[in-house]
Amino acid sequence: MIQLLFLVLFAEAVLAFLLLIKIGPLRELVMKTLDQLKMGRGPATMKTIAGTMSVILLSSLMSIVKIQNKGAKLGTMSPMDQVLWRTHLLEASLMSFTLFLGFMIDRMHHYLQKLIRLRSSVGVSKEEVEGLQKEKIQFKEKEEKASKEIKLLQGEIATLSENLKKLKLEIEEKDKRVETAESHVASLQKQSADLLLEYDRLLEDNQNLQTQALGYRS
Repeated sequence: MIQLLFLVLFAEAVLAFLLLIKIGPLRELVMKTLDQLKMGRGPATMKTIAGTMSVILLSSLMSIVKIQNKGAKLGTMSPMDQVLWRTHLLEASLMSFTLFLGFMIDRMHHYLQKLIRLRSSVGVSKEEVEGLQKEKIQFKEKEEKASKEIKLLQGEIATLSENLKKLKLEIEEKDKRVETAESHVASLQKQSADLLLEYDRLLEDNQNLQTQALGYRS
């Protein structure tokens, strides 16, 4: 029993050492082994073993107390009782250290898992931040290009507005010319109508004169 406890204690000490200090891939190997032990029926088995050791530890402590009480009543302990007392004390000490190291290994494994998750999440967060920074740079470049295009469009708009103003002025001038031409045409038409009336009157006078001339001749 004592040899087995020494072996278990040594194995737990090695596991605790490998969890505390990273030596190549050994920590990852220990973590994977503990992960597999905690899967399926592993936790129930470990709890059963811990409960059994706790019962044995309690039994050893009770045996130590009984031997001490027996020695106190007799005033001294026999050599056999001393051997049994030391054996139970050694077993109790080894089981206490074994249970304590097992608990420490379980806690270290738990916190290392959390640390690994946090590191992975931090790595993902860093990648997201880098991606966002790249997107920010791309947005800035697009914004600069858009601002340049906006400036060019504003210049084109200003040029087009100036051309539009010029066209409006030209159209106004042409409208004025058209109005002037229309008024001139209207005055010419009026003059033409007056001339036609005068021409008709002159023709009528001419006919009257010819008629009168023919009357005088006859």
